[in-house]
Amino acid sequence: MKNDLHTFGWYAARITPHLPKKVFKPVPSRLLGGLAYLIIVAGGILAIGLFDLNFWLSIGISIILGFSFAGLGFLGHEILHGTVVRKHWLRDLLGAIAFWPLCTGPSLWIKWHNVDHHGHTQDEEKDPDAWLSHDQLEKKPFLRMIYRIPFFLRSIFGFIALAFTFSFHSFRMFLIYFREFKSGKRMKVFMQFILPWASWIGLMFVIGFTNWLFAFLLPLLIANFIVMSYIATNHRLNPLVPVNDPLANSLSVTVPKWVDILHFNFSYHTEHHLFPGMNPKYYPLVKKHIKNMWPERYHEMPMWKAMYALWKTPRVYYQKDKLIDPEEQHLYNTLGSGLDPDDIRSSKKWKDRAGIKPLLPRKNRMEN
Repeated sequence: MKNDLHTFGWYAARITPHLPKKVFKPVPSRLLGGLAYLIIVAGGILAIGLFDLNFWLSIGISIILGFSFAGLGFLGHEILHGTVVRKHWLRDLLGAIAFWPLCTGPSLWIKWHNVDHHGHTQDEEKDPDAWLSHDQLEKKPFLRMIYRIPFFLRSIFGFIALAFTFSFHSFRMFLIYFREFKSGKRMKVFMQFILPWASWIGLMFVIGFTNWLFAFLLPLLIANFIVMSYIATNHRLNPLVPVNDPLANSLSVTVPKWVDILHFNFSYHTEHHLFPGMNPKYYPLVKKHIKNMWPERYHEMPMWKAMYALWKTPRVYYQKDKLIDPEEQHLYNTLGSGLDPDDIRSSKKWKDRAGIKPLLPRKNRMEN
């Protein structure tokens, strides 16, 4: 498998000569979309806090706020890759504002996402966003117990969990990475983490708990679900890989054009991993060249179909290019290894396959 893989630099070097020079310049006009979202957020919170709105109107505003929180998060991701403005202090300031609703600081995001996730995408040990392998699961007794829950119930919980996973994972990344920052920078990282949460919790005392639920908590859950729906489909149907090959380890999804506008072209994820320093405005052009040069390697599917594939497959890797249900010990293919989103089936007689090492019997697994 390794011999068939190439780094993102290998692909970029072959596409770049076909691209106009303007695609590598920042696009400050993207901030206009962020300004629109900020106005909507401010207006929605003021409306909930100042007026005695009925339940359904409050719910409607919460949904709009949730979509706006997510939109700002997508823009923050774009800003912190340096594709909107180049000056570091301005990039960090604008990124902090955009990520404020999701309570993620720019310094942590750059270290966690830009450096480690992009540098080691779908690496079993080094990618902080990679899902766990079966070998890793065997060393985690609590998670092994969770994975004994029937697969259908795990799928339900997995989709419900999308509503809080980004916030939970961001907090986990803060705990993991905090000590890796130099001592002189830790206070900055800490303040970037604590100030957003302090401001949103402080808002609760200003507008009251009930209004706060509509103005922040429900929108945060909605934003989490939207953001995580993309993040979950970005890589979790792809295999773990020994080489950081975006055409092997990433998936681009398709959504209606108006959704791409609202979400700043976040759906073009393979393109993003090829050119993380390019503004997403130009990713449709990159996509065109990828499909011309490597059509058989490019992974793309409608968003709803990718979500359905997530529902039907487990989230534990086995031998890197398979997904396994640890309880029933059924194997599923990943993208590039036979996954058919239109006909997802497990391999129940997988023990008979050459080259596949059988798992330990359940009794032995639990004893270990």
